Amino acid sequence: MKNEVDPARPGMGFPDKDPALCRGDDKGEGTLGQATLPRSARLPINRCNLPAVVLGSLTYQRHPSPLLLDGVAELHRDLFRRLEAADAAARSEVFRDYLTVHFQLEWPEEMGYTGDRKGRARANYARMIRGWSFDADSREGAVLKGWVESRFGLLPRWHGEPLRDPAGDAWLRYMEMRAQGLYGTSALEAQLDLVYTYCQYELARRHPGRRHVTLYRGVNRVADHEILESGPGRRHIILLNNLNSFTCSRDRACEFGDYILAVDMPLTKIFFYCGLLAGVLQGEDEFLAIGGAVEVTLTTL
Repeated sequence: MKNEVDPARPGMGFPDKDPALCRGDDKGEGTLGQATLPRSARLPINRCNLPAVVLGSLTYQRHPSPLLLDGVAELHRDLFRRLEAADAAARSEVFRDYLTVHFQLEWPEEMGYTGDRKGRARANYARMIRGWSFDADSREGAVLKGWVESRFGLLPRWHGEPLRDPAGDAWLRYMEMRAQGLYGTSALEAQLDLVYTYCQYELARRHPGRRHVTLYRGVNRVADHEILESGPGRRHIILLNNLNSFTCSRDRACEFGDYILAVDMPLTKIFFYCGLLAGVLQGEDEFLAIGGAVEVTLTTL
C-alpha cells in the first residue's frame, strides 16, 4: 500500500490507516520471542530518561515512550518558546539561528579559535550529518555513533568493520576517528542533542498521536546483520547498529539491495530525516534511526 504523502513535507509518508503502522496496542499475537538486547551492545549508564536495556529492547519497539535527553529542555527553554511562537514554515530557521548564535558557529574567534584552528569550527552538526550521508563509516559517522553511545548507551556494532572487542584494533580506530571529529569543535555533541530534540519536537507537531513509521532498508545478504532470532513469515529479530540509515520509500530501498528489510520504527528513535532542515540531508527519503533490537520483515524485489 502506498503511503499517503504528508503535506507538511513532500516525500515523507505516515499512513494513518495503513496496517503496517503500529499503534502500540498490540497484544503480541504472531510475534517472535522476547530476544533481549545483548549486554555487549549496551552501557550500564546513559544520558536520557530510560536505560539502554529498555530503549534498545523489542518491548520498546512495540510500545515506545518519549526519550528525553538530560537537561536539554531545561537549558534551552528559550529555543522552545521561540518555536512555539513561530509558524510551521519558519520553525526550521528559528532553530538554525538559535544554534548559530548559541554555539557561535559563524564567529569562531569568539570561542577562542585562532589561526588555522578556525577550520575546526566549521565541523558543526550539519557537516556531521552531510558526512554521514556520503559515508557512514567516516569520521563524521564515528562522531554520530559516539553521540548515540554517550546519550543512549547503545554501543556501535560496525564502523567499517565489526566492533566487538573494546580492546581490539577496530574499536581503537573507531575511537580515534571519533576523537578527531570532536577535537576543536564548538560543543558538537551538545549541538547534536538539540538536533535530536528538535526532530522529536517537529515529529510530535506534524504527526500528533502517531508512534511508528514503516521504514525500509535494501540489503544483499540478511546474514550481514546480527540475527538474534528467526521466525515464520520471513520475520527476524536483528540487532541494528546504534545509528542506521533507512528510507520511507520501499521503491528507493530496492535500489540498494535484492532484499528489503521493513521495520516499524518508533518515532522516538528518529534522530534526523530528509527535509527536517533544508540542505542538510538530501535525496533517498533518508531517515537516521537509533538502533537496538528490532523485529523486521524480509521481502524480495
